[in-house]
Amino acid sequence: MNRESNSYTFIFAVVMVVIVAFLLAFTATSLKPRQDENAKKEKMENILGTIGIEVAEGEDVEAKYNESVKEELSLISDGSVDEQSSAFDVDLSRELKLAVDEQHFPLFVAEVNGEKLYVIPLRGAGLWNAIWGYISLEEDLNTIKGVSFGHAGETPGLGAEIVQPWFQAQFEGKKIFDGTHELVGVTVSKGSGTKGDNEVDAISGATITGDGVTVMIKERLSHYLPYFEKHRTQVALNQ
Repeated sequence: MNRESNSYTFIFAVVMVVIVAFLLAFTATSLKPRQDENAKKEKMENILGTIGIEVAEGEDVEAKYNESVKEELSLISDGSVDEQSSAFDVDLSRELKLAVDEQHFPLFVAEVNGEKLYVIPLRGAGLWNAIWGYISLEEDLNTIKGVSFGHAGETPGLGAEIVQPWFQAQFEGKKIFDGTHELVGVTVSKGSGTKGDNEVDAISGATITGDGVTVMIKERLSHYLPYFEKHRTQVALNQ
């Protein structure tokens, strides 16, 4: 075949595209199990982080997770548990596209030093893209034990600061209900005054991201109210 012809050039280009596509597909397929395992461990670390358990480098993340997390519950809108659904495998990015009565709401029940803790996954919208995280509640289902936030594309030095320990530490000890037992979540608010039980300091220059965190927390927690009510009723009956 004439290497100077258009046909040769076309065939060569097609062959190279096929070879490169095959190599990329093979590489992606080969790496997927490792990527899935890393994502699983990262999720476990984030859940553990909200209940005050840090995982040192080289430690067995899964072992520490299994030691602390006693139950993984996949709830539906009425607060009951769907035994056919895996809470750990629920993908909120997909669930949020469904109607509320079709969604599943994961809940991770942990026990640390004899205290029960409840970890709830979060997902919402920041300035530029999705934000997400986890929030853990103490046994009263009101007091925050800890939080962990992440983002897909917030501005470095501004909205991206939601991942920083100094910002997340503000949520510890805050309440999600007000004095009348109404769910209010936690408001990320401006101003230098003393913050109340349901407020934390905003990040300067990141109002929209902060508002996104506020909305995300209240919106996600609102779907757990039926479970909270059932749980409190059960606890009262057992006392």
